Amino acid sequence: GLILEGERFAVLSDILGDEDHLGDMDFKVAGTADGITSLQMDIKIAGITEETMKVALEQAQGGRKHILGEMANALSESRGQLGEFAPRIETMQIPVDKIREVIGSGGKVIREIVEKTGAKINIEDDGTIKIASASGKEIEAARKWIHSIVAEPEVGQIYEGTVVKIADFGAFVNFFGPRDGLVHISQLASERVAKTGDVVKEGQKVWVKLLGFDERGKVRLSMRIVDQATGKEIVQEKKQSEDAE
Repeated sequence: GLILEGERFAVLSDILGDEDHLGDMDFKVAGTADGITSLQMDIKIAGITEETMKVALEQAQGGRKHILGEMANALSESRGQLGEFAPRIETMQIPVDKIREVIGSGGKVIREIVEKTGAKINIEDDGTIKIASASGKEIEAARKWIHSIVAEPEVGQIYEGTVVKIADFGAFVNFFGPRDGLVHISQLASERVAKTGDVVKEGQKVWVKLLGFDERGKVRLSMRIVDQATGKEIVQEKKQSEDAE
């Protein structure tokens, strides 16, 4: 700001804004340690002299360096990633023919994703999906949920799943979003299993490997060749399981 009385003047510095409306000049200088990046000025008098401008710029430089120094004391360098609660938006692309699956009948699926994850989701006609939230975890949860709906499971891959039903011949496991597959009783464990319930219970988290699909397109899964503690494949069991197929 500027206070002018005849030939006498004083340049005022403040970051609150009081100097703007109380003085004869509103002058803002923004920049980095290397120099000025932008200027803005409004004056309430006929004009200012070169001397006044010089004093204002020098004073702004001192103030800018002081503020940058205080900022550096609090945070010496920029963060490599956004803070946990910083507002953000991420974009993902899905096939157009998968849009209806993500939305669901009457919007049932998309509403459930929004309610369970807390993220806001917008789906465009070309398959572009924008996921917004102040939480990176919410965005990641929504992204994984949508991916599980539109993606296809890969034969040979290991997935974490949940036992949803137990039968005499094996256990049905939800392992890839809305997809279920059968772990035949012979694939529950490396040793012989008399009853499915002796190995797994409904609601139990398990690791399964996708062996393939039967002649009806049903998913075939295996637990016996996956270490249930680590989710890693048990190599010595791999060949035995494949030979038994």
